Amino acid sequence: MEFRRLGASGLMVPALSFGGGTFGGRGPLFGAWGDTDAREARRLVDICLDAGVTMFDTADVYSDGESEKILGEAVRGRREKVIISTKTGLPLGDGPNDAGTSRARLITACEDALRRLGTDHIDLFQLHAFDANTPVEEVLSALDDLVRAGKTRYVGVSNFAGWQLMKSLAVAGQYGWPRYIAHQVYYSLIGRDYEWELMPLGLDQGVGAIVWSPLGWGRLTGRVRRGQPLPPESRLHQTVPYAPPVSEENLYDVVDVLTEISEETGRAIPQIAVNWLLTRPTVASVIIGARNEEQLRQNLGAVGWALAPEHLEKLEAVTARTAPYPYFPYYRQAGFARLNPPMVGTAP
Repeated sequence: MEFRRLGASGLMVPALSFGGGTFGGRGPLFGAWGDTDAREARRLVDICLDAGVTMFDTADVYSDGESEKILGEAVRGRREKVIISTKTGLPLGDGPNDAGTSRARLITACEDALRRLGTDHIDLFQLHAFDANTPVEEVLSALDDLVRAGKTRYVGVSNFAGWQLMKSLAVAGQYGWPRYIAHQVYYSLIGRDYEWELMPLGLDQGVGAIVWSPLGWGRLTGRVRRGQPLPPESRLHQTVPYAPPVSEENLYDVVDVLTEISEETGRAIPQIAVNWLLTRPTVASVIIGARNEEQLRQNLGAVGWALAPEHLEKLEAVTARTAPYPYFPYYRQAGFARLNPPMVGTAP
């Protein structure tokens, strides 16, 4: 397993990490993702560790904390061998302080996560969403307290807009508080919006990307095909209302190219989609998930090989899009382009 530095930190993380969203199976969304129990989870963790996957990601909102609890049980007795990342900030109840990232919520959420995970520290504590109701200074000061207390070692965010992340980094620098080293983002062959602003920001500020849903919310498994009904076993039947939007025509075009590359390389379509992500700037780790051992072993096959240049070119051609305003103006002018080269994946 390849290990990569996470942002501008000294923390090395595996190119693939495992997502615990399938652990627990509570609620309409997470119940559709999977219902892995502690025994099954321990088996999946065994396979991951054998393959060099040492980072495991979860969140307090996953199955109302059950995912954290099951992950804690699955790594019991080998805590020193794993990196645990978890997230907080999304609603866990109807109370006025049951959502967001206020000082009160962050301290309580961290203590609850430590208890459920059965550990004395979290390696990477991430904000699951930006909280516009809480001053950035309050958020970062509380995180600083948690780091100084040894309850978390690094901090990161997920699903932030560019200005939200940049403001947070500036305030952290101003007061000497911990900087976010990771941004957990949606990024895939059918969802490349991350490249317009967040990728250049990550390059400039030393924020590594941890990618969630690398298969475009299950659309790049190879089972969703042009002119064919959605397979009965697909979780999209239950989860499509939560999914990032995508043009069906674009999806089918991308799947056609992935199928062609799969036939030429002998690699499965999901493996190609994940391998492509690992070639992208700022990407430190791609989160893979699995409801069973077969899925996990297939996803682990995404590393240890490289796509040929001609395959990368084909994927670029079928997925490149003109960037939205304000990212596209003037790139047609050669002089401006020399000063501000467009990110790969953007059509002129």
